[in-house]
Amino acid sequence: MKDLDYFFKDFNLKPNNKAIYEIAFTHSSFNFDAKTSHKDYERLEFMGDSFINFVVADLAYNLRGDLDQGEMTKLRSTLVQQQGLTKLAKKYNLKDYIRVGKSLQNQDLEKMPHLLEDIFEAVIGAMYVDQGLNKTYDFVRNLFYEEVKNFSAEQLHDYKSTLQELLQGETRQTVTYKVLDEIGPQHDKTFVVEACYGNIILGKGRGKSKKEAEQNAAKEALKKGVVL
Repeated sequence: MKDLDYFFKDFNLKPNNKAIYEIAFTHSSFNFDAKTSHKDYERLEFMGDSFINFVVADLAYNLRGDLDQGEMTKLRSTLVQQQGLTKLAKKYNLKDYIRVGKSLQNQDLEKMPHLLEDIFEAVIGAMYVDQGLNKTYDFVRNLFYEEVKNFSAEQLHDYKSTLQELLQGETRQTVTYKVLDEIGPQHDKTFVVEACYGNIILGKGRGKSKKEAEQNAAKEALKKGVVL
């Protein structure tokens, strides 16, 4: 485990209670081996999860007057998801500070996204307990401000689900997606995908990922009207 002083330096923190951060980085397996109890990250994770959701909700309300309640909920859930928090945990190299028991010591913690997400939330919880509301709010706000401000409303719409629900009223057959082409070099590909309902081609779409191309194919199908 890396010395927490490096963590404090990276986060620009002057801790009042260093022990609270040690708990935030402690997995239950460590306490199992040490035969201790109630000294792992789980309670702090609860605090951090609630705090992050509050800050993102506050940003959404104040920055995105164009969104209704349902859209703000989707925005928050999209940004405060495992993938996003795991990415932040990796950015700050939080895996270097995690204390685990023998059962996990030989595991690649970076390949355990759920653990990294939990630890990140616990760290925010520890900051709230140790630094108070204002400092922790500013820190989390800075992490998500630009993402909330620039979040595309297009990302709030699941065109694939809408298309499938529309067609399920006719039959129980599902919409399938076929990759027609992959354009460009390996590091910067554009995918061309078509949406099909049996032998009927409903729409085509492009995107920098297969998922984006599928959404755009479904969007085109909905835009031009689905005729079976």
